[in-house]
Amino acid sequence: MAAVRNFIVAIELGSTKITGIAGQKRNDGSIAVLAVVSEDSTQCIRKGVVYNIDKTVQCITNIIQRLRSQLHVGIKHVFIGVGGQSIHSVRNVVMKDLEEGVAVSPQLVVEMMDQNRGMEYPEMEILDVEPQEYRADSLFQSDPVGIQCSHLEGNFLNILQSRRHYNKLIDCFDKADVKIADMYLAPFALADAVLTPVEKRSGCMLVDLGADTTTVMVYHKEIVRHIAVIPLGANNITKDICSLHLEEAEAEKLKLQYASAYTPVDKIDPTLRYDVDNEQKIDSTHFIDLVEARVQEIIANAWNQVPSDFVDKLMGGIVLTGGGSNLRNIDEAFRMQTKIEKVRIAKFVTMTVESTNPAVNEHNGTMNTVIGLLAKGDQNCYQPQEETKRPDMFGVAGETGSEYASPEAPVSPRDANSLPQGVVLTPSEKAAAEKAAAEQEARRKAEEEAKRVEEELAAQAAEEERKKKGGLKSKVIKFLTSITEPGE
Repeated sequence: MAAVRNFIVAIELGSTKITGIAGQKRNDGSIAVLAVVSEDSTQCIRKGVVYNIDKTVQCITNIIQRLRSQLHVGIKHVFIGVGGQSIHSVRNVVMKDLEEGVAVSPQLVVEMMDQNRGMEYPEMEILDVEPQEYRADSLFQSDPVGIQCSHLEGNFLNILQSRRHYNKLIDCFDKADVKIADMYLAPFALADAVLTPVEKRSGCMLVDLGADTTTVMVYHKEIVRHIAVIPLGANNITKDICSLHLEEAEAEKLKLQYASAYTPVDKIDPTLRYDVDNEQKIDSTHFIDLVEARVQEIIANAWNQVPSDFVDKLMGGIVLTGGGSNLRNIDEAFRMQTKIEKVRIAKFVTMTVESTNPAVNEHNGTMNTVIGLLAKGDQNCYQPQEETKRPDMFGVAGETGSEYASPEAPVSPRDANSLPQGVVLTPSEKAAAEKAAAEQEARRKAEEEAKRVEEELAAQAAEEERKKKGGLKSKVIKFLTSITEPGE
């Protein structure tokens, strides 16, 4: 493979594997995948959360080295997805009272966003904020600027993650000496990759059936209304099958071969037994009961995540994706339990992807998130090589060599309120943003104080002028009175 000079690298940290992907985005919106590598993560990541930093660092290091080897160039930085069990959303309302007849200004909306961003959640980090509707008196608006009202409410959906897990993730990439170009909420990248605009607008429920977790997102009117990660996944089905006195590898094999999320009663043969090996057989009825019971539990927990005020607004139906969506009749199981007839399985992303990699071309839902992260990336990850002079044995610069350079270009802090959907501020950006916000607040207070002093001085001058005019007026009246009095 010839060396490339323009590409994007994304890394997804899953519970069973860490996947790294490199690709190019073309002008027509398609993606060309250049390289895909993966490392087993079962010994370092559990339910999407890092629990062994050293092993995670080793996996990340291996991923980067293998990608470099395939691309034949250096990698300057990478895009990563943030997900896992500790991700969840919380609604928050910010209220402002206005004087009668005052129109909502852009500055007021920004102040409400800043106030929401300043919310403190114990042991939790705000990763992203999804503004919902604004309520101007009794009127709901997506953009309240210019509307006259006496009371304004801003409804926000704050996406949170455990601060401890967030810091662990950052620490892993720091120790692996891998720079982060941007962090994205993995569920948002997945949603943008598999959902259609119509589904987002009309309202839908996205269910990512992973190995250890099931992620649920609810959309309506193109706005994320809820997000939650359930600590149940396809591996729980495998573990239940293990209760039939089977090894995990045998249970996984049986699941892939025989398991079905839903089996009609008239299709169940009580005499049928499944072969495990030459010496062991298991009863098919017991096997079916085990699988369906766990599937029903996963579906019930996922369905319970839909807020009650959006249950009847899912006109776009339910979209299933992830490795667990390959379970036979999983769509029928969702129809039976949720009573939603419109269920679609997203085996692949909506954009055009060109690749020679079997894992990508299999279209089984397992690569959707990492391709979504790749599609989100907007910075070249190519690391230019820097020509350096190596000193010879006499200390004189001679032979020319090359090594991966790591130039550090100054980056302006991004405004958290203007970031694209699903983008997470890195720690350095967050510190810079907080500093900029503090400086802006100090300037605002100084300007308000200067304005107040100016108004006070103007009021004093006006009062003195009024007194002056009042004194002159009284003198004139007194004089006129004196010359008009009789006898004078």
